[in-house]
Amino acid sequence: MQRLVFVLGSLLALLPVPASAREGTAALRDFTPEERTNIAVYEAVNRSVVNINTKATVTTGLFLLEVPSEGAGSGIVLDTQGHVLTNFHVVEGAQKIQVLLYDGSAHEATVVGSDPATDVAVLRVEAPRDLLQPVEFGSSNDLRVGQRVFAIGNPFGLERTLTTGIISSLNRSLPTRTGRTIKSIIQTDAAINPGNSGGPLVDSGSRLIGMTTAIASRTGQSAGVGFAIPVGTLARIVPQLIQRGRVIRPDAGIVRVYQTDAGLVVAQLAPGGAAEQAGIRGFKEVRERRRQGPFTVETVRVDRSGADLVVAVAGQSVKTADDFLSAVESKNPGDRVLITVQREGHQLDIPVVLAAEN
Repeated sequence: MQRLVFVLGSLLALLPVPASAREGTAALRDFTPEERTNIAVYEAVNRSVVNINTKATVTTGLFLLEVPSEGAGSGIVLDTQGHVLTNFHVVEGAQKIQVLLYDGSAHEATVVGSDPATDVAVLRVEAPRDLLQPVEFGSSNDLRVGQRVFAIGNPFGLERTLTTGIISSLNRSLPTRTGRTIKSIIQTDAAINPGNSGGPLVDSGSRLIGMTTAIASRTGQSAGVGFAIPVGTLARIVPQLIQRGRVIRPDAGIVRVYQTDAGLVVAQLAPGGAAEQAGIRGFKEVRERRRQGPFTVETVRVDRSGADLVVAVAGQSVKTADDFLSAVESKNPGDRVLITVQREGHQLDIPVVLAAEN
């Protein structure tokens, strides 16, 4: 039996190998390990990337003429139900949205939900399920500077283009047009250009770790400094956008603060809000009456002396209004948090049950 197997094996070795197999084997040998990783990542992710084209009407000129405006960006397929993730600024003001899938087919899309504060939007595209290839979510908790990353998008309308680079820095802050700041932003040197916005940033395992959102450039083209919203932030926001169309954030009931070197002075509380119910103190209006000749004049002055000074939220030191918002928004409505204040020379931990932001 052993001799028979040996003979058959020898005969098989003499048979001619198909040309395609020889070329495939040679091609694999020609690639470096790094190139093989690049190819594997692209082949695993590129079908999850879509090209987004938008059309809007803008008013311009002295005669208020309405002219069409076109924009383009990228998107990420989330599921086979047709949900597509992109940047809010890609679809902002769009009257018509068209999504091009990997096979070249074009489909109309609508906005399911958006969150301008984090520049995130979710679309819904009507397309066959077999054409929708969802991306695999990774984690942004264990990223490292120097880690290799890959960006896939549609720069300048060139569909599903791959660029590579490394994570240049972590925990950057990126201001948005709403006045809020997105925290924990990923900085990368992978080439990102107009049209890349809304596309995926993935790791070498083809897992989504962020969504490209902006570049730092004087020319509007890649200068080696790109930014991506981490997948941890996306994982918190996207389910709310799909379910409710918007993000419901926790609200501490503190409307306005003044920043000082020692902390944040509470200037205004929401009437009946969480902070007021918990006993936090803000500025008070004091009405005074005085005689002025035959008349009685009523004046109103602001008493700042009794206002609390916020120094920490949930044990986390806060020095700016943005620090305060970030600490609060890391919680959920209904959570009980300790807000540490200084009052009349004493430090107090005041428990506040966060409400839902209107």
